Amino acid sequence: IESRPALSSQARILAAMDALRQIEAFVAVVRAGSYVKAAERQETSKAVLSRQVLELEARLGTRLLNRTTRRLSLTETGAAYYERCVQILDDLREADAEAGATTATARGRLRINAPLTFGNLHLAPLWGEFLKLHPAVELDITLTDRVVDLVEEGFDLAVRIVPAGRLASSTLVARPIAADHIVLCASPAYLRRAPALAHPSDLAAHAVMAYAWWSGGDAWQFTGADGAFAEVTVRPRLRTNSGDTCRAAALADQGVIYQPAFLVGPDVRAGRLVELLPGWRGPALEIHAVYPSRTHLSGKVRAMVDFLAAAFDQPGWR
Repeated sequence: IESRPALSSQARILAAMDALRQIEAFVAVVRAGSYVKAAERQETSKAVLSRQVLELEARLGTRLLNRTTRRLSLTETGAAYYERCVQILDDLREADAEAGATTATARGRLRINAPLTFGNLHLAPLWGEFLKLHPAVELDITLTDRVVDLVEEGFDLAVRIVPAGRLASSTLVARPIAADHIVLCASPAYLRRAPALAHPSDLAAHAVMAYAWWSGGDAWQFTGADGAFAEVTVRPRLRTNSGDTCRAAALADQGVIYQPAFLVGPDVRAGRLVELLPGWRGPALEIHAVYPSRTHLSGKVRAMVDFLAAAFDQPGWR
């Protein structure tokens, strides 16, 4: 037996669209009671509707309508098929309405990815407030410093922290929500016994605690007040993928760390850590809300992006 060739994806889509148009024409004719009235209501021609209904009957291999010069009537098969078609079209309209409402309003599950330390310190306190504002949203939060693939892994939104101007170009949409900078610091007890530190190059003689996923690796960069640039390659005594671990080691008087102000700012203000080389600035950081597409942006994503931008308008670590 000779098999029929499989339809391509595009051909299947076109066939489904044709089938839907045929069903719509059939239902319109039955509701109107005639081709002429149905054509007026559908703003099309009698010939088009007639052709679509005939194509539907041919595709199904059965007669749906009895036609006379004065009236139309449903066959037994046509009556049963009509009831099913009406339900299908009603379901489609309901689905369209629900999808439109979801786009316009914040509702449904919102999957978010964010960096571990920033997520625990600065995002976790915000989730409750967001849920109060948007009771129809369910949050699904994943914290990891790994850069996830939003589309492949099914995330609606990610918060990403990168050196200024270094956000990887892609098809993703990124909205800046805050700015920060890297702070070089150590504990007072460590500094009392450590070598002098007057220039970034002096870091080569210091114990340092390095963040393993820093984009610059072991090359720490600084900009002087006069615009001078300095880069020093450090030799970490401790290397970790956790900024919290770097901070804990510094608080334990073990050496110098190179961490964002959002993590060490409170320690510096309280005197537990001392900012070093005040004439040299660490790299500026940008914090972005990143999402797959601006087209037909869902209400839940739009609400979260706006919420985060407002929440970090005046961040506490500045």
